[in-house]
Amino acid sequence: MQYITEENITEIALTRWGSGHDPRTAELLTALVHHLHAFAREVQLTEAEWGAAIRWLVRTGKISDERREEFVLASDVLGLSMLVVQMNNKFDPVATPATVLGPFHLGRSPHAEYGADMSDGVPGTPLYIHGVVRDVDGKPVGGAVLDVWQADSEGLYESQLKDVDEARLRAKYTSREDGSYSVRTIVPFGYGIPNEGPVRDLVNLTAMSPFRPAHVHFLIEAPGYERLITHLFREGTPHLESDVVYGVKEELVVNFVENEPGPTPNGGESAEQFFTVEYDFVLQSRA
Repeated sequence: MQYITEENITEIALTRWGSGHDPRTAELLTALVHHLHAFAREVQLTEAEWGAAIRWLVRTGKISDERREEFVLASDVLGLSMLVVQMNNKFDPVATPATVLGPFHLGRSPHAEYGADMSDGVPGTPLYIHGVVRDVDGKPVGGAVLDVWQADSEGLYESQLKDVDEARLRAKYTSREDGSYSVRTIVPFGYGIPNEGPVRDLVNLTAMSPFRPAHVHFLIEAPGYERLITHLFREGTPHLESDVVYGVKEELVVNFVENEPGPTPNGGESAEQFFTVEYDFVLQSRA
């Protein structure tokens, strides 16, 4: 019988977890055990530190629900989410780059007509985002579904508002036959990750910024094309170079053009000043 020692525990654990019935499962779990043990040895992890980590994980689980994905946020601020995105979305250089989904996406966004207002009375300066969905060869992509969501002018999502249960500042648009799309919303505001919660507590142990630059999220799907999860960031907004979830890419930083009252890109008329963004999303064909 082989008894456990500090010297042999890793080898024994690797042998046991290497018995996974699926080869990929065995590969993932043995690598996890290997790196966890190596981390503990490298930092000489104490029992008190181990206990604090377990309590942090418990708190993260308890605060998570269908409206708030705290584990996703943890992955985001550690840079893991963006690393996984980079490794798994190696698109053509012409294609719009992918970025993180984030913890505030909901699958229940209502469908909206071309140019419809997804802000639905939420206070803010009008913003029109319009352009064309096309592929890397320039062919328009009609019928693409653009799932759009964002924070309000205070930097808050509905999951952070106790009295709001319905979908807010989010909608699903569909590109027309010529690939054109039009979104009416409000100018987004940069925000800090939630003040309360284990992830913010972790970030507060460092000198790094807890803020995200102003942005609008897009999840775009069309038959025959790779799914695209991306953002549009406002040019000149604070925190572009210190985004707490590492999501900013040069190609996604866009100019918000200020307009006087008058005709709008969705064919309407605005009685107040408004901003416009013209941006073409370029999809990668599915192999």
